Amino acid sequence: MGRKPLGKDQFGVQKVMRLKDYFGDAMGQFALNAMSTLAGQLTYFYTDKIGMAAGAVAMMFLICKVVDAFTGLVMGNIVDHTKPGKEKYRPWLLKAGIPGGIMMVLMFTVPKTGHTGKLTYAMITNILLTAVFYTAMAIPYSALMTVRTNSQEERGIMGTWRSAAGYIAGAIFAIGLIPITNAMGGNQSAWIKFGFVIGILVIFASLTAYVTSRETAAESGAAVEAAEQPEEEMVPFREAIVKLFHNKYWVIVLVTNLIASIIYGITAGSGAYYCKWIFGNDNLIGILGAIGMIPTVLGFMLVTPLIRKLGVVKTLMLSFGLGIGANILLLFTRENFFCYALFGSITTFATIPMMCLAGVMTAMSIDYNEYKYGVRMIATSNSASGFGGKLGSGLGTSMIGWLLAAAGYDSNLAAATEATKTAIYGFAIVIPFVLFLILFVLISKFDLEKLLPGMKEEIAARKSQ
Repeated sequence: MGRKPLGKDQFGVQKVMRLKDYFGDAMGQFALNAMSTLAGQLTYFYTDKIGMAAGAVAMMFLICKVVDAFTGLVMGNIVDHTKPGKEKYRPWLLKAGIPGGIMMVLMFTVPKTGHTGKLTYAMITNILLTAVFYTAMAIPYSALMTVRTNSQEERGIMGTWRSAAGYIAGAIFAIGLIPITNAMGGNQSAWIKFGFVIGILVIFASLTAYVTSRETAAESGAAVEAAEQPEEEMVPFREAIVKLFHNKYWVIVLVTNLIASIIYGITAGSGAYYCKWIFGNDNLIGILGAIGMIPTVLGFMLVTPLIRKLGVVKTLMLSFGLGIGANILLLFTRENFFCYALFGSITTFATIPMMCLAGVMTAMSIDYNEYKYGVRMIATSNSASGFGGKLGSGLGTSMIGWLLAAAGYDSNLAAATEATKTAIYGFAIVIPFVLFLILFVLISKFDLEKLLPGMKEEIAARKSQ
């Protein structure tokens, strides 16, 4: 006997997601964010624990992210050209999630060789983790939102669950990484042990997402409108990319992901340096992480009501405005720990709606592909949009290393030089302020939200002819 069908959303689209579906789906984001957040913390590990030069580390990360971005495009093409009748997306949660968890440990086993040997090992392991395993899981996982439900309301809730799970993964690093590894000796061995535990969690989360995911919006035992989509015509990769760049909404999502990911990359990597050199104690990063959980919880509690009240675009404009204001105030209170924690928390709050809604905006741009071209190009759209996100996170991480290198950073000094402090203020405050400002202007141009219902009606009319 089948389960009782769920109701319809505010646009009359059948809902298909239950609590366990949201939870299981979100575990995929936990695994992915554990991988990506780890990469953001590696600059501090390489410079202050392994003794590698900041400039070389920055360049290495940028090369890895460029490789990562292009492998994302290749992965999207592979998925979109999976033979009809086979699952396109779900199998990759296992194929990539399990080796990705194993790689979490290997990231820290940098051999005690010369500088070139360390740099080579770091580059190879970073490429394997981010460009291969992370990408092979992230592209299909992103596409699952589009095929799992046709309800924009449920997609928004999925985005919130995903972001919450991903943020928990990030919080483990923000709160626990430095204090826990310091408590275990603060050496390379401590970081390896920490990576082992996180690797196990990544594998478990990937398995959970695999078991609970489905590649159809239809519920077993219920005849719903969101039935399994027929196979669409395969679009050659080059043609698909050309079409995407003629979709202005997809381009806005691409650039927005790029800029937001620069902020995420900077935020993930800057805190340890700020606490160590501005406040004199890198263990304070744990306190900041704990404080940061307050705006995080509030953000996830408020984002769904805000979306219902304001819509996607106005919610994002409000959050970006808060980010702008917080960083302006931080410029004038940059050496006060209380103010850094307070305004940093507002900045954290300002990033949460984008985390929740990036996938929703991508799904909307995919629906626009169908309206404009008659094909959705789901995986290619997600992978090409992810190109900006991956390149952005690499740029964010690299900016930290470049500014430190320009300041002549030396991790062995007893106190930071004025040049080092200026560099830290630059990547922790000034750059995020400018980027929030650009995001505010960009998102104001995204008017697809109010046009999409009419477009879907036209698509349905075309199909009925």
